[in-house]
Amino acid sequence: METDKLWLHKGGWWTSEVNFLEKTREAFSVPDKVVIHDATLRDGEQTAGVVFRKDEKLALAKALDSIGVDRIEAGMPAVTEEDKEAVREIAKLKLKAKVMVFSRALPADIDNAVECGVWGIVLEVPIGLPRLRYQFSWSVEQVVEKSVQAINYAKEKGLYVSYFPYDTTRAELPALKTLLKEVTRKSKPDSLAIVDTTGCALPEGIKFLIGEIKKISNLPVEIHTHNDLGLSVANSLAAVEAGAEVVHVCVNGLGERCGNTALDEMVVCLKTLLGINMDRIRYDKLYELSHLAEKLSGVKLAGSKPLTGSLAFKRESGLGIDMIKQEPLIAFATHPELVGRKFETVLGKKSGRPSIKLKLEELGIQTTDEKISELLTKVKLMGTEKKGVVSDDEFKGILKDVLD
Repeated sequence: METDKLWLHKGGWWTSEVNFLEKTREAFSVPDKVVIHDATLRDGEQTAGVVFRKDEKLALAKALDSIGVDRIEAGMPAVTEEDKEAVREIAKLKLKAKVMVFSRALPADIDNAVECGVWGIVLEVPIGLPRLRYQFSWSVEQVVEKSVQAINYAKEKGLYVSYFPYDTTRAELPALKTLLKEVTRKSKPDSLAIVDTTGCALPEGIKFLIGEIKKISNLPVEIHTHNDLGLSVANSLAAVEAGAEVVHVCVNGLGERCGNTALDEMVVCLKTLLGINMDRIRYDKLYELSHLAEKLSGVKLAGSKPLTGSLAFKRESGLGIDMIKQEPLIAFATHPELVGRKFETVLGKKSGRPSIKLKLEELGIQTTDEKISELLTKVKLMGTEKKGVVSDDEFKGILKDVLD
């Protein structure tokens, strides 16, 4: 890579130079390393209708470890005995990734984590005003008390504690500050999380919250965002720009309602838009991981899903198609091969003569310009009539009509 051109890597990406201008980055506080915390086996499974059985959780954990995530949130042992057994078996795998579990501020949950042999816990308590007012009827003082007791208990048990006051973005700011000040004064969590539980914050709001937390404590800050308004990746990036050291993700953006920050999108953005060294990540295995999660979850990927969807590197338009075939970065910010994909041309209404020529080359067929024009006319007609692309078999049928 040309170190003075972080937006350009000939074999991998060509993003916008604007991202790296001094004026753009003057307010950034990007950390040297961003820890990738994958929550697919817990928050991902909270997608309505998704169930991962024990063997499936082990398969996903191994796949996540093989691509280089730093932490795996293996589940919540209190949910079922099978969940507890799955966590225990994952911990026994001795993966490179650190294994954590999701825990309420209850001694029983913390004891479960210890029994399973995990490295740490994500310790949840509510702080969002709607939660405190309508779901729990707790005061901030009660949240502080429960948090301190649980954190101290977990630390006595030798666990890493990521303190996770959820619905953070709907907390009253004075209450949030009081909570964090008191909790960090009376106990020793290892990190603090901002949790956009309902996906309702703007990137600038996330940056502001990160800044406020950094004023209270020098502990690492984690970001956990949901995609209810389509901002999960943007908000996680904003958090990193403001100094967050840990990002929570799920494969394929799985998660409750509209999901969480997508693992593949996040690690690609960190590398290509922020220029963070993510060399430990096996980008070429992201597509394989994505489709394993699709198979095991039963949640089909949208064709337009960035990077791993079926349309991400597919092109029907004939404009410049021959040159794009030679150099995909003409039309794509990232090279298909970066994430284990290939550029694909398809035929249809928007095709041009170069599209037909490319398809003929793939089939090892040569013909006249006149026949190419005739083929194009028939392809456009079929694509229009069927309101879709012309399959290879359909194109072969057209070829037979025209060339015979």
